[in-house]
Amino acid sequence: MKSKISGLRTTIYKVSDLSAAKEWYSKAFGTQPYFDEPFYVGFDIGGYELGLQPEENTPTEKADSVLTYWGVEDMNGEYDRFIASGAREHEQPQHVGEDIVVASVKDPWGNVIGLIYNPHFKGVS
Repeated sequence: MKSKISGLRTTIYKVSDLSAAKEWYSKAFGTQPYFDEPFYVGFDIGGYELGLQPEENTPTEKADSVLTYWGVEDMNGEYDRFIASGAREHEQPQHVGEDIVVASVKDPWGNVIGLIYNPHFKGVS
């Protein structure tokens, strides 16, 4: 049976200050949004969408739930760059086998941003 699921399209992070988050994510990911409205800001990150939405009821702390990994070529360099941009350490880079390295940080709003170096997965080109 052929799957009717086409693959990942969008990951959305909820933020309490959409304007500040738009500025932070623009710097952290090195790109400007392609869609910018008061209810949603969308970025094209390597052919996948990173979305920001305003959070109506800001929790004091967000639970780690779904973790999306964004592909990187230089794990240590990108991890350090995110930390220097104001992200907080969540999980330091670690080898998980087959030359794959994963790490994660938390943005200023408590969202977990995963980073992965995986030489076996090509994804969207």
